[in-house]
Amino acid sequence: MMNSYNCLSHLPDLKSRSCVFSIFVAVSLICGVYFIGGAWFKKDLFRLSPGFRMNTTQQHTDTYKCEVPSPEIQVLNDTGVSSPEIKINDTSEHTHLEKCNQKCRPIGSEALPNGIISVHANMEMRPLWGPVSEDNKPKHGTGLLAVAVGINQKELVNKIVKKFLENDFVVMLFHYDGFVDKWHDFDWSNRVLHISVKNQTKWWFAKRFLHPDIVAEYEYIFLWDEDLGVEDFHPKRYISIVKEEGLEISQPALDPGKSEIHHPITARRHKSRVHRRYYKFKGSGRCDEKSTSPPCVGWVEMMAPVFSRAAWRCVWYMIQNDLIHAWGLDMHLGYCAQGDRTVKIGVVDEEYIVHLGLPTLGVFSDRNKTNTESIDQSKNLVNSESNNFDNRSAVRRQSYTEMGIFRNRWNKAVNEDECWIDPFKQSPPLRKP
Repeated sequence: MMNSYNCLSHLPDLKSRSCVFSIFVAVSLICGVYFIGGAWFKKDLFRLSPGFRMNTTQQHTDTYKCEVPSPEIQVLNDTGVSSPEIKINDTSEHTHLEKCNQKCRPIGSEALPNGIISVHANMEMRPLWGPVSEDNKPKHGTGLLAVAVGINQKELVNKIVKKFLENDFVVMLFHYDGFVDKWHDFDWSNRVLHISVKNQTKWWFAKRFLHPDIVAEYEYIFLWDEDLGVEDFHPKRYISIVKEEGLEISQPALDPGKSEIHHPITARRHKSRVHRRYYKFKGSGRCDEKSTSPPCVGWVEMMAPVFSRAAWRCVWYMIQNDLIHAWGLDMHLGYCAQGDRTVKIGVVDEEYIVHLGLPTLGVFSDRNKTNTESIDQSKNLVNSESNNFDNRSAVRRQSYTEMGIFRNRWNKAVNEDECWIDPFKQSPPLRKP
């Protein structure tokens, strides 16, 4: 009886010790998870965070790297051999390292002192010697005009360039026919940038020479065709309207009485400042107030688009390096509109242009023809001897082929990217019971 009593009297102590031991084990496990997880999180935090960047209006975010390396260094021992990594315990030194490590640097510049890193570039020309003359000093314009040009449209291009230079734009000419010297008789020739590669489109040039980091200084990028009349167009006033309306992607309206119009949404509307949609109530492809997708709304034509800096950064990535005609791109511009494409994309009616619809790429006519002769003969091109040099039908076939390739690539990318969410995806209509 006494023995059993003694055994029972020790039971509370055993339970107490068992409980304390369990608590100790649990706390140890929690601490282990905490320290291991914390170290992993600290290491990978900055590696993961770029994937969550949503503000595309910030410049250069995709070319910067913000990493916090481990605050450990290697030192040489007396034998000159690297010793194991030694953690720095000095508080002031550790604070200094953390302050420096938190700075963002362009990828590839980590080996340079911060003050020597030159992030920005522009299209301003510099003299080989001496100071910059007053006439050539940059005026820091807000826009860049880039036009693919051929010698046959020389007079038309002259009017376009003069108007944009008068409004402090930087101008680039992409010569697709190889004739550059014939432009030097214009007094503005030395003030613009000339890039010459034969038989290439403006999209080919844009992909290679208008990288977003190079043109980041300019608020708006005008990527235009050459067969446009600008008598009633004012670049600065256009930019003012675009800013007030909040348009990230836009185009000037086309004068319906003088222009070759391919899409009704581009036609100018009288007594209107800007329009963002058009209406079609008969036939196929109807457009009404409920329409939310191109070409009814959120759409511009590719002959005279204007992009904001942020929109162009997105569009440049969407331009395919090997698809030089960019057909099909117009239906997807809304993804680069920095928000609601029904609001951020529009056609400006107050500032309008004329689209002449002249033959350009694929037409190889006499290089000595003037612009006037080219315009007069363009209507009879099919029946003339120069028809032997007219490859526009082949160009159009290639454009259609590239459009099909682009669509397939887009669909494939959408299906394969599990992290991408379509902001414009429409829910399927509900079936009636």
